Amino acid sequence: MLTSPETILIFTDLDGTLLNAEDYRYDAALPILNRLQQAHIPIIPVTSKTFVEVEQLRDQIGLRDPFVVENGAGIVLELNDSRFSLQPPPLRKTGQLRSYGQISLGASYPQARAGLARISQRLGRVLVGFGDMTLEDLMARTGLSSVQAQQAQQRDFTEPFVTPKDLPAPRLVRAAQQEGFEVVVGDRFSHLIAPGSGKGEAVQILAEAYGRGQSLGHPPTTVGLGNSPNDQSLLEAVHQAIVIPGVQGPHPQLIHPDWTVAPQPGAAGWAQAVEDLIF
Repeated sequence: MLTSPETILIFTDLDGTLLNAEDYRYDAALPILNRLQQAHIPIIPVTSKTFVEVEQLRDQIGLRDPFVVENGAGIVLELNDSRFSLQPPPLRKTGQLRSYGQISLGASYPQARAGLARISQRLGRVLVGFGDMTLEDLMARTGLSSVQAQQAQQRDFTEPFVTPKDLPAPRLVRAAQQEGFEVVVGDRFSHLIAPGSGKGEAVQILAEAYGRGQSLGHPPTTVGLGNSPNDQSLLEAVHQAIVIPGVQGPHPQLIHPDWTVAPQPGAAGWAQAVEDLIF
């Protein structure tokens, strides 16, 4: 059990972690989320989702803490949130629900799109990005609704693309690096991101900003929760890492002697693991 709740930050992936993998529900975590908010412990989503996707979701859940979008390429917080002293100060961004400050840790979306085209040319094959797909094609490939697919295409920093099945991952990563980018390789989709961005980098920046904003005099205790290799840098960047398992157990790449495995998948496992650690 951790002590001094005022110095704790929770960083969490969303899909398959705080949200169930099958139905994207989070009901089982609501009691613990409420207890965390009553204890003034920030709950910071760290996700591959876009700004518009997370803005809507965090409002539904009732979160008002910062959030990290597009695999760590951008940090967003509400303009009146003085708990986090970000340097340099964030630029203003207007959402549908309220106004925010946003910091970019990498490339712009047009730069990412141009980078994907150069990587395609270098590899001698077409890499199909979200920006290349029609709305109907993206819906068919992802199972997203029309509204969800539109939100997924409203990008600021990174370009997801269909992972080529017959191309070795090291060759793909090497080609991206030769064009000045990094790739987060996934089973169905991979993400083209700029060097210097990433979930782990964003976690470190926010932890330092919280220490400055709260005048702690020491780093806050950080807790991270994730379920896939995409979350590895997040889990490596925190003091207490919690792996949310799938129905077949934890992902093999996330088995680590110092990391806790939640007792069950999804929101229920998230809630139990956080309760055991903090309360």
